[in-house]
Amino acid sequence: MPETPLKLTLKDFKSDQEVRWCPGCGDYAILAAVQAFMPELNIPRERIVFISGIGCSSRFPYYMNTYGMHSIHGRAPAIATGLSISRPDLSVWVVTGDGDALSIGGNHLIHVLRRNVNLKILLFNNRIYGLTKGQYSPTSELGKVTKSTPVGSADSPFNPLSLALGADATFVARTLDTDRRHLQSVLRAAADHNGSAFIEIYQNCNIFNDGAFDPLKEPETRDDYLIRLEHGEPITFGADRQWCVVHPPGAFGLEVQRTAETPADHILVHDATVPEPAYAFALSRLPDLDLRHTPIGVFRKVDRPSYDDLVRGQIESAQSKLTGTPEEELAGLLNSGDTWSIA
Repeated sequence: MPETPLKLTLKDFKSDQEVRWCPGCGDYAILAAVQAFMPELNIPRERIVFISGIGCSSRFPYYMNTYGMHSIHGRAPAIATGLSISRPDLSVWVVTGDGDALSIGGNHLIHVLRRNVNLKILLFNNRIYGLTKGQYSPTSELGKVTKSTPVGSADSPFNPLSLALGADATFVARTLDTDRRHLQSVLRAAADHNGSAFIEIYQNCNIFNDGAFDPLKEPETRDDYLIRLEHGEPITFGADRQWCVVHPPGAFGLEVQRTAETPADHILVHDATVPEPAYAFALSRLPDLDLRHTPIGVFRKVDRPSYDDLVRGQIESAQSKLTGTPEEELAGLLNSGDTWSIA
């Protein structure tokens, strides 16, 4: 029988803590969208956990009236992995930023995605270090002038989605902080996914990197810059759908062409369920340096056994072979000699 609705509301997920982000920060919009979305899960608050690392975004658990942990720099995926495996009854969410996840935490991020641990990762990408007052981050553009790079950054930036897809993540998506409807649609799809769900959220830092994503938001430019991916639909965009995405014969990547000059059967139809990540990877490489041709939506959503299910299956298999209680078996093992073998 279906679960009885809990009748939770946005108010139930607001904590009593004062929200302490800079006025105008994009984090406020993301927080409001997540709090409003949470009742849809129909999960008691005590079975929902938000785990963060270090950074502006990592204050998130304080503001959610659920369980949570403000953990250590870059290690939120590792902590969340242990919790997800040991507590399959919990809905585990990781909140991180481009610095926290892609610098000190880069190793932990790629392995949690590779393993396909059953948790959801929200990466707030503002392309700057906000908490430490404006140094360049792993996603800052080449030549970025900041306090730590006064003559411009010499680093080539990470593309977070390409990185996730390179780790064979089973769910990869991108959305915007101020597009509440789209953000919540992506959250909904991620929540339904069994395994690691990675969501990059373009988030404005109005103090240290204001307007970084304005071309994707301003009415004058957004239609020609944004590509909204819809599973099963042709990839066309523009105010009059005058642009389309194609896979040119003999080419490895994807290109943007004029719809009127392209045969209908040449226009790419988006399929997030393509088993091989190469297609989603090609989509992730479409944006120009000025953000023109930026896809948002679900890039990839494929089924693969989660790490949690595989590990718990191993434990259950081992327990089925026990002749006594786990305590008796352990005591016998410890007292049996200096060495032992596992069948």
